[in-house]
Amino acid sequence: MKNIFKKIPIIFFFTFFTLLFALFLIRLILPTQIDDISPQIPCEESLIQKSDIFYVIPKFNNPSIAENKTWCSYILSLNKTLALHGVYHTYNEFETPRTEEYLQEGIKIFEDCFNFTPNKFKPPQLTSSKSNKKLIKQKMNLDYIPNQLFHKVYHCNDTGKTKNAFIDVF
Repeated sequence: MKNIFKKIPIIFFFTFFTLLFALFLIRLILPTQIDDISPQIPCEESLIQKSDIFYVIPKFNNPSIAENKTWCSYILSLNKTLALHGVYHTYNEFETPRTEEYLQEGIKIFEDCFNFTPNKFKPPQLTSSKSNKKLIKQKMNLDYIPNQLFHKVYHCNDTGKTKNAFIDVF
């Protein structure tokens, strides 16, 4: 009986590192994402090139991305998956109640820029009230916290909670 209790820490240690290694491999295989894509936010070209999914802010600091046709054409030319990342990307933007008109404003700007309707949405800071989640899900798929765990997610201007250099390693 004593022998079994001596083996438990070894089994726990082995299981923990096996799961950690599996997570590392999953993050290598699944598509890489980049948040905070906007002509108003500087973004390293290396991050743009290695990312598969772009989360675009339609109206960061008020100018509409649709006003910058050159930028819209450039982003489209990269042939990446494009998704919506808030409307204005203010702090906890989707924690306060939002109307369908508010969300539709972001969708319309996205459509005017890229000539298609977004089908994915990720709220800024990954926070959204229950009513806003329901609103978003009526229009598109909602990407959320597990997304951040299983995908490498970079941020333009390195503004995320985790630095892009760390995300490169893990």
